[in-house]
Amino acid sequence: MRWLIPAAGLAALTGCNVSSEFLQRMEHQAKYEYYEASSFWADGRAMRTPPAGTVPRERFDKLPELKDPAQRQAALTGRSAGQPVAHVPVTVDQDLLTLGQKKYNIVCSQCHGVLGDGNSIVAENMALRLPPSLLDLEGKPDGHFYVAINEGYGVMPSFSGELDLRERWAVVAYVRALQTARNTRTDGQQPVPQENR
Repeated sequence: MRWLIPAAGLAALTGCNVSSEFLQRMEHQAKYEYYEASSFWADGRAMRTPPAGTVPRERFDKLPELKDPAQRQAALTGRSAGQPVAHVPVTVDQDLLTLGQKKYNIVCSQCHGVLGDGNSIVAENMALRLPPSLLDLEGKPDGHFYVAINEGYGVMPSFSGELDLRERWAVVAYVRALQTARNTRTDGQQPVPQENR
C-alpha cells in the first residue's frame, strides 16, 4: 500500500504534458509600454507618477560625498563630458573594497575569474567570445569598467539590475585592487611592464 502513493505521483508527472506557453506565460501577458495610452486611468496615461515618499533605486544618500549635480551625473553614468571618468568618484576605503570583493565574486567572477584573469569554467565554455582578462585592461579609465557594468559591453549584458550605484563603483574599485595586486612584487623588485610579459 505504501508504494501506491509514490507510484500515483510518478504516473501523474509522467503523463503531464505542459506546454511551454503555459510555463512562459509571463512573457505573453498583456502589458503597457513606455508612454503608451491607457483607458484604465482617468488621465489616459499608462506611466504613473511614483507615489509621494517613494525612494528611487539609484539613491545618492548612499554616496554622501557627491553633492554637486555634475559629480552625481558622472557617478551615475560613469562619464564626464562624454568621456569615461578617470577615477572612481566615491571615497575608496576598506568598506567599499570589501563590498566590491563580495559583489565581484557573486556577479563577475563566473566569467572573469576570481582573480580577474578571465579564467573560469564559464569562460571555458563560451563559444562566441571569451571574457577579457581585467588584469590586462589596467590602462583603461575607471569609468570604462563602470560603463561596461552599467550598460553592458559586447556580449556582456548590463548588470545595473543586479548592482546598485554604490555596488558598481565598489566593483570597479575592487577590479583596480586586483590589477594592483597582480603588479605588486613581494621580493622588492619592480614589476615586469605589461608589454614585456
